[in-house]
Amino acid sequence: MSASSAPSGGARRLGWTLALLALAQLIFALDLNIVFVALPEIGSELGFPGQTQQLVVSAYVVFAGGFLLFGGRASDLLGRRRVFVLALAVYAVSSLAGGLAGSPGVIIGARIVQGIGGALLLPSTLSLINTLFEEGPRRNRALAVWGGAGASGLTVGALLGGVLTENFGWPAVFYVNVPLAGLVALAALIVIPRDEPRAERRRFDLPGALSVTAGATLLVFALVEGPELGWLSGWVTGAFVTATALLAAFVLIETRSADPLLPFRLFRNRSLSVGAAVTFVYMATFGVLPYFLTVLMQTVHGYGALRTGLAFLVPSVAIALGTQLGERLTTRTGLRPTLLGGFLVGAIGTAALAFGFDADAGYLALLPGLVVSGLGQGVVWTAMWIAAATGTPAHEQGVANGAASTALNLGNAIGLAVFTVVADAGSEGKAGDALTRATADGEFLVVLLTALGMVVGLLITLALREPPASEALRPAAEEPLPAHHR
Repeated sequence: MSASSAPSGGARRLGWTLALLALAQLIFALDLNIVFVALPEIGSELGFPGQTQQLVVSAYVVFAGGFLLFGGRASDLLGRRRVFVLALAVYAVSSLAGGLAGSPGVIIGARIVQGIGGALLLPSTLSLINTLFEEGPRRNRALAVWGGAGASGLTVGALLGGVLTENFGWPAVFYVNVPLAGLVALAALIVIPRDEPRAERRRFDLPGALSVTAGATLLVFALVEGPELGWLSGWVTGAFVTATALLAAFVLIETRSADPLLPFRLFRNRSLSVGAAVTFVYMATFGVLPYFLTVLMQTVHGYGALRTGLAFLVPSVAIALGTQLGERLTTRTGLRPTLLGGFLVGAIGTAALAFGFDADAGYLALLPGLVVSGLGQGVVWTAMWIAAATGTPAHEQGVANGAASTALNLGNAIGLAVFTVVADAGSEGKAGDALTRATADGEFLVVLLTALGMVVGLLITLALREPPASEALRPAAEEPLPAHHR
């Protein structure tokens, strides 16, 4: 039931539903940074060698990226509320296992399961928003609240990660998820409307699900581990070759399936296709900046976990403000001008940010760029999800959001893989002060290149067309099912 068809007495319930969905996004975003700042202590206590500490992050990224499309389809077929609650339960259990881990293998296994939970959570959350709130201003406001919660999660994650790690040890960064995810899951059973029974019978497309999940997982693995293991290593090249074969098989399966996992006809909707492309560019540019900022602060300037968390406060607040500005601009001026303006402001701010990547520069040199880049980032974040959801029928919102989320994850993996190589190119064989300066110089170049990538995002946005007013106001939930689903 869309918001437009809900009785007036259900408005308050929708408000509570949005609060829960925003809180779920906060938990999802919180986990991205909260573990990252605890990595040195995790590595020291569990016996991780320096480079392999990154496996704690990459295990989550690889499996979250591989299962996103599967998660989106599951929310469409099994029920959005059911998958949402299941995802939170998986998150809670895997977080508990992570906190109790006494060896590298256990914590990596917990992060794998947590990544699968994240892959179920993100598309189901977006699908609930995009079906419960009608297309237009109401959905825009809901996505802005959801996006603002995500930006807040980055702040809370960085700060909380530093506080918990320094005062209670690294297991606390896992334990904090357990009560949060558990309470949201229980509240969802009370607040979020039940999944409506389905009159039509739909197949899950198991061959398509297996091929794309395995292919995407191996592709993200190769992109994430390439810089660490070497691009010509057997593991990486084998993963690339197998991923290519599996994804080619997926395309062949989908073109022949009567009820495909990912109906390629959805991409005839230009708003979805441009939105997915923008999410890819967004995460390959804006999305890699926190990683390089963390390296700058901890490796170049010697910040501890708590100080690094505090340093992220300003950009996270700027991003949160940008998400709210993005909603207002989209409602008043349209998607295309909002995305263009967000990318332009982001590119200018990021170019300014690059000049703070100097071994002799302090935090104040970063501030102007952090604020301006953060505002542009927040604007693009809200607008790109509005674009990805516009014009897609309600019964396919899950898989559409899964496709856009997969593009987001691949953008992050490819962006980090490419830019890490660029950043490290001039540091080989150096040590001490020379290594510190080479690291800062490499990151200076990377940040300038991300600003250039934001210009590419701006050019992609030019392909977006604003829908006619009458079409823009029509709720997506009212669109009919394809004939073979009736």
